[in-house]
Amino acid sequence: MDEHLVNDRQMVFLAGPRQVGKTTVSKTASELTDQFVYLNWDYLEDQQLIVQGPQAIVNKFGLDSARARKAIVTLDEIHKYKPWRNYVKGFYDKYCETVRFIVTGSAKLDVYRTTGDSLMGRYFPYRVHPLSVAELLRSTIYETEIRPATELSTDIFNTLVEFGGFPEPFSKQTKAFYQRWSKLRLEQLFHIDIRELTRIHEISQMKLLASLLKNQVSALLNHTKLSQLSQVSLKTIQSWIKTLESFYFCFTIQPWTTNITRSLLKQPKLYLWDWGMIEDTGRKYENIVASHLLKAIHLWEDRGMGEYGLYFLRDKDKREVDFLVTKNSKPWFLVEVKSSNNQSISEHLYYFQELTQAPHAFQVVFNLPYQEINCFDYFKPVIVPAITFLSQLV
Repeated sequence: MDEHLVNDRQMVFLAGPRQVGKTTVSKTASELTDQFVYLNWDYLEDQQLIVQGPQAIVNKFGLDSARARKAIVTLDEIHKYKPWRNYVKGFYDKYCETVRFIVTGSAKLDVYRTTGDSLMGRYFPYRVHPLSVAELLRSTIYETEIRPATELSTDIFNTLVEFGGFPEPFSKQTKAFYQRWSKLRLEQLFHIDIRELTRIHEISQMKLLASLLKNQVSALLNHTKLSQLSQVSLKTIQSWIKTLESFYFCFTIQPWTTNITRSLLKQPKLYLWDWGMIEDTGRKYENIVASHLLKAIHLWEDRGMGEYGLYFLRDKDKREVDFLVTKNSKPWFLVEVKSSNNQSISEHLYYFQELTQAPHAFQVVFNLPYQEINCFDYFKPVIVPAITFLSQLV
């Protein structure tokens, strides 16, 4: 983000889940300028200033003065203001030559598009994810996708597994705090964010759906069953899951179908942004890897390194591999997640590597200790420790 603010004039759109650290990330930009303006729609005083219009902000902070040529203005949670798109567009169009803008939101900032003028071409999106193994090891951006393996303390790794990657519960490291934090975060998600920004009124039933989805992690989504259990229509279930994705409660990945004989065509798999919520160990491990892979492909795309995709592989003969990562529409590497190293390499890894011609295929195991290897030196299916493999991502 810092590099972007120094070299590019487009706005930074910073999006991600509630309490993942967007505000903290945005405030690091204060080191780049002597005139940093931070306004949060959730603060009444800031809200009153914002609704007066961009000129009120300019006047209050002297953004039209000569010394403001390197000013940075952050508008936090501005998407909660109904006409925010036109507001931000007008502000940017008038001052983009002298002021840099950061816009943040806990909902996807491209969801609430209106029929008015688009913001396209005026911003670049950046997505903030929970903490990851590689991020805990180093804060610098690596120039290529894959980093050298680096050892992370086993205790820190286990904390990340147990409490998830949201900064506050990770740093507190207590189950009692996590339970209270998680409950409050979900209350804010449903009763503040979703209730205020959507037309959904059946919040209690939507919360029931979210609870059911915790037990759907890593499985093929069965919309019909979820509809029956939630007692709402199939169309509503599909719409609500898209809404929960938009507010960073969960994400889905689709099956890869190119050149896969008898491939599944429709049913996605679902994962949570906060894997600390998941009780089943196997599901949690798979979710951790899914989250790390999603974070990696998002950063690679946000930095303009190419086009990347995250899929899974499954055919009607029930052969399956948990993940396939593609680069520029071509299979790059396969990942099968295992809790322990008491099995030989999955035959499905061999089968799908040959079928997809992906250069790499990994069986990622969680109970193996760190090994000083480069996982991407191998071009046949190989067993690798999770703590090693994840350290090479983002």
